[in-house]
Amino acid sequence: MASNSSLVTTTTALFSFLVLYLAVSFSNIAAKHRHSTTTNHRHSAISNHHPHHHHTAAPNPRLQQAYTALQAWKRVIYSDPFNTTSDWTGPSVCDYTGIYCAPFQNNTHIQTVAGIDLNHADIAGFLPDELGLLSDLALIHLNSNRFCGILPLTLSNLTLLFELDLSNNRFVGPFPSVVLSLPSLKFLDLRFNEFEGTLPPELFNVNLDAIFINNNRLRSVIPSNLGSSTASVVVFANNNLAGCIPPSIASFANTMEELLLINTNVTGCLPNEVGFLYKLRVLDVSFNKLVGEIPYSIAGLAHLEQLNLGHNMMSGEVPAGVCELPNLANFTFSYNYFFEEEGVCGNLTARGLVWDDRKNCLPEKRFQRSKKECDVVLEHPVDCFEHPCGGEKHVENNHEKHRT
Repeated sequence: MASNSSLVTTTTALFSFLVLYLAVSFSNIAAKHRHSTTTNHRHSAISNHHPHHHHTAAPNPRLQQAYTALQAWKRVIYSDPFNTTSDWTGPSVCDYTGIYCAPFQNNTHIQTVAGIDLNHADIAGFLPDELGLLSDLALIHLNSNRFCGILPLTLSNLTLLFELDLSNNRFVGPFPSVVLSLPSLKFLDLRFNEFEGTLPPELFNVNLDAIFINNNRLRSVIPSNLGSSTASVVVFANNNLAGCIPPSIASFANTMEELLLINTNVTGCLPNEVGFLYKLRVLDVSFNKLVGEIPYSIAGLAHLEQLNLGHNMMSGEVPAGVCELPNLANFTFSYNYFFEEEGVCGNLTARGLVWDDRKNCLPEKRFQRSKKECDVVLEHPVDCFEHPCGGEKHVENNHEKHRT
């Protein structure tokens, strides 16, 4: 995975944009960072004092709807070990723990529920249809709980929702297509759940800034329209997406900063178009079935800080241009079949890099593969220009040979 510092930098940028958005839509909400204990990624959360009304005010239909929704939710919570929702009583929903109110954007004299933050509450239950009544929500943060079941289709009513974090729960079912209907959504975090089935291509037609879907049970080929997304961070790790990385990834050029495809059963060659992602800072395609050489176009990624090609079936030379990248701090290419390190690649310690070149076919280097292991792959090189997808059958056969 990418380092904490890299992910923190990325999500800090997202957070800054979110603050600006909320300043326009909900001017009285302040913002703060929160921390995810499972993967150490940082995401933003909102905080605000709860207004207390000491005079009789006219009925507020928005808060009345919120009261109906939150009471329906409380009824389907069957475990709350920290008593987080114990004060969810009475109509003053702005005083509820984890519920944050702000002036309604079309009438600042009216309060409305703008955010929900129940991170790390360890609550068990599910999400009722009535949550669709909270149509003014900008943020939902439910990281690290035990919510289960499927997402209600009524979430499509949340047209102002900017950030949705459902990570580290027990949600199930197919990829929740309801999230694709949210017009304001920019930050989507579904990691560490039990979603399964096909990854819908429509996900990459949505104007998202960050997509975290790692550690689910998704099984499909990487959609050919992958590059249609405007995201700066995409994390697919630990799913079974399979297939080749499509050349359309070049369309990410103006936005992509972090791409993590760890352990996703990706095959074929690493496409030359990866080198078009000039903003890229983190590229991790480790624990896959990639073959062929490192595309020299990567030597043009001047912002690249972390490059992990480990645990694949790549071969050929490690190009000096990659090792000389000005911002590269961590370069892992272990457990492949590289047979030569060009120039400075042979002494990355001198460059101050953290590196790992174990289990390759590098002469005079320690901890390398045996000649027998190397010959299995090196005698049948893959021509990535002729067969950019590597030849699925060829890849599988060689993979089985060197595992036995």
